[in-house]
Amino acid sequence: MSPDLWADLAFWACGVVAVLAGAAVFYVDSMARATYALALSFVAVGVVLLLLGQAYLGAVVVLMMVMEMAVMAVYMVMFMGMNPALMPMSMVHSHRAAIGAGVGAFLLLGAGALLVPWPERRGAPDPDVTAALGEATMGSHMLVMVAISPVMVATIVAGVVLSLHRGRYDRGDRP
Repeated sequence: MSPDLWADLAFWACGVVAVLAGAAVFYVDSMARATYALALSFVAVGVVLLLLGQAYLGAVVVLMMVMEMAVMAVYMVMFMGMNPALMPMSMVHSHRAAIGAGVGAFLLLGAGALLVPWPERRGAPDPDVTAALGEATMGSHMLVMVAISPVMVATIVAGVVLSLHRGRYDRGDRP
């Protein structure tokens, strides 16, 4: 099989995984499982972007969404005080209204995408599309983001440590 056929198969497989994992967010019965399903969906979308030749954007989607899901899991455990994977709950509220809003938004956005008069391309794309996208996305703020990222991680860890007045072994949760 040709490399293009493998790339096409991987593209469609990741597309299916992204949609099914996104739907699983509303099907599973716990916040932790929903978090893992959402992370899987975003990783599949990131791989699709990588397959489309958008290395920077694909890597940013995967890294940011996986870190966001990890932070969400930390906060679930921190604020809920138990294993959220074991606590069944409904992830859907106002079921009929949500379906109506989703179908309405899909129809409105789909009609807009199909009916809008798209402009013709002017000029040629930048030779290094990834660098141009990174510059357009972050511009002069890249150094700030690189510097503030460790501070954000330290803040999350400090928040978790300071929120617990006693540790795991103080509560009698010995293995």
